[in-house]
Order: sequence, then C-alpha cells, then structure tokens
Amino acid sequence: MRSASVRPRAPAAAASDHLRLPVLLLMAVAAGLCAGSNYFNQPLLHSIAQDLRVSDAAAASTVTLAQVAYACGLVLLVPLGDKLERRGLAVGLMLLAAAGLFLSGFARSLGLLVAGTVMTGLFSVAAQTLVPMAATLSDPQRSGRAVGLMMSGLLTGILLARSVAGLLSGAGGWHTVYRAAGVAMVGVATVLWFVLPTSRNAAPQSYARTLRSLGTLFLKHPRLRSRALLGALSFASVSVLFSTMALLLAGPDHAMSDVQIGLVGLVGVAGALMASAAGRLADRGWGQQTTAACVLLMALGWGLLWLGGDSLTWFLAGILVVDIALPGVHISNQNVIYQLEPEAKSRINAVYMTTYFIGASSGSALGALAWRLGGWSAACAFGATLALIAGAALWNDQRLARGPTPG
Repeated sequence: MRSASVRPRAPAAAASDHLRLPVLLLMAVAAGLCAGSNYFNQPLLHSIAQDLRVSDAAAASTVTLAQVAYACGLVLLVPLGDKLERRGLAVGLMLLAAAGLFLSGFARSLGLLVAGTVMTGLFSVAAQTLVPMAATLSDPQRSGRAVGLMMSGLLTGILLARSVAGLLSGAGGWHTVYRAAGVAMVGVATVLWFVLPTSRNAAPQSYARTLRSLGTLFLKHPRLRSRALLGALSFASVSVLFSTMALLLAGPDHAMSDVQIGLVGLVGVAGALMASAAGRLADRGWGQQTTAACVLLMALGWGLLWLGGDSLTWFLAGILVVDIALPGVHISNQNVIYQLEPEAKSRINAVYMTTYFIGASSGSALGALAWRLGGWSAACAFGATLALIAGAALWNDQRLARGPTPG
C-alpha cells in the first residue's frame, strides 16, 4: 500500500520530490543497523562458547561466516538495485536480515547460530542498496552530503555494534542482543516502506549482464584492483583484532565481562570522525598522503596492541589507533575508485566492497587460527604482517597513479 504522494521519479524531479533530511537520517540509521548486525557477535564470543558448550575457536568462526555471507550478498544481491524497484528491494532484504537475527536470538545450538549468522550477513547488504539510493533520490547538488551522511551512519553502526552488544548481553544475556536487533530491524524497515518513494532504474540490464560487467570493470581498471587489494589487506588486518579481542579481554589477564568488553569498543567511535577528515583531505588532493599515514598508523597500532596483552592502557591506545586508520584507508580508497568510471559507481563499489569483505573474512579466519596456535602474540604478529603487506600494495598503487615511466 502506498500513499498518493509517492510516485516514480522523473529524471528532472521537482525540489519537493527530493529526500528530506529526516528521511536521510532514517536511511543512515537503517544502514548502520544493517552493517552493525554482522558485528554483534564479536564481544560475545566467550559467552557464546560457554553457553553453547563449544570451543572459543568454534564461536569465533561466526565472525568469519558473517563476513563471507556479506561478501556473497554484495556480489549476488546488491546489483539487483539496478534491476528491481529499490524501495521494495531494500525493505525486503532488511526483513530477511531480521529473520536471521531472530534465528540467532533463539538459537540453542551452534548450528542454528551459524544459520542465523549466515542469513543475517547475506541479507544485511540492504545497507549497500540504501547508499546509492540516497544519492539517486537526493537533490543533485547535495548528493555528496547525502552519501556522506549514509556512510557516517554505516560506520557508526559498525563501531557501536560491539558496545551495544556488550551492554545488552550484560542486561539479559547474549540472546537478547539478537532479539532486540531483530525487533529494531523490523521497525525501521516498516517505517522506510511508508516514507520512501518508489525508485527504479529507467533502463535496467539483465541480471546476468550486470554480474558479467563486474568482472569487466575489475580487469579494465588497474587502480580498482590495487585499491581493492589495499582495502582487503587493511580490513583483514583489523579483522584479526575483531576475531580475537573478546577472547583476550575475557581471558585471565583482563577477566572482563561482556559489558566491559562492549565499552572498550566505544573507543573505536573515533574512527567515524577520521572518515570525515579523510574525505576532506582527499578533496584537497591529499588522498595518497592520507592513505600512507593511515597504513603506517595501522602497523603502529599492532605494536601497541601487543603491549596491551597484559595492559589495558596499551590495548585501548592500540584499538584507538587501528580504528582510526581503517576508515581513513577505506574512504581514501573510495575517493580514488569513484573517479575511475563515474557512470558505473554502483558496480565499481560492488567490486571493491566484495574484495574488501573477502579480506575481512580471511583475516578473521586466519586470526582465529593464529590465536589457536600462539595466542595473543601470534595474532598481533599476523595482524602487523598484514599491515606491512598493505604498505606494499599502497606502493604499487602509487606507482600506478604516477603512470608509466618515460623512456
């Protein structure tokens, strides 16, 4: 059911048809909720392992599965935004993600938790359909502001997810986190259905052709490949932290509760501020320097985290530095790739984000393995190694940016 004022948009829509700030804010909240849903489990791993009577490593596997499922959704579902009606697609994906959250929230075995985690990860890519939708339906002169607002909501959701999960778990157990998030997802999706206008690509391609074009773009643009690799390595490095920090903080050296672990995650909110600063620096022509500084910070952060094995002060300093560095690299990467082929931003974003989350899932899996083989020291060594390899990827990107050497 739709109100009479909601109608398909013509290319030259009147100013009154553009999305208003309250609607954009709601879309930003939705994007943050969708993205954050894949991070609720990170401070809860020890509690999940104890409650379901599985090993810490088995519980940590849900972090990897969430990111693998999200990467699959980026490839298989996000391109549908160029083919299907966007409002229905976004709301439908959110409701399916909510179903996954409820499945996790009522899980009494690792198998059901895995199923709920995969379902939530796959369909929470609704966030990546809302971002281009905001740009399409906003005033063309303010589309950059709209996308910036959406990215701020998305990043804040990711950064706050760990803290909210820890607090809710302390109040009612780890199941409460997923149940509350499922209710919130259904509520936000319902409101979006009534406030968003319908929107459809005027000349949609076939689904198969859209998917094929992703590979074409990847092969066509060397800097898309170099920046995607840089993003993947950076996110892999930080994902080593995501998949092991709860195991360290809940262990004998720190003996922290889920609530305390969640509060530690609040330190990372500073990363959202870095995203905005990185965007402004890139606009001023400092993108390469910003990326280099953030990669260096990431490597430095792992040194601080290693010292944090038995010192909470050093650990907090390390997580602050790492959570500042990752958004800085990510926003700088997006600034570069969006300029490669402006008319294909959505598909270029799908290629980049898919690679980005493949890196995340690989880092989580290998980080859990490093923890199992050598504890916190091994995890820190592996995370730092990935940061150094990201530095090599940045060097290659800088070479491509300069172009071929004369002679």
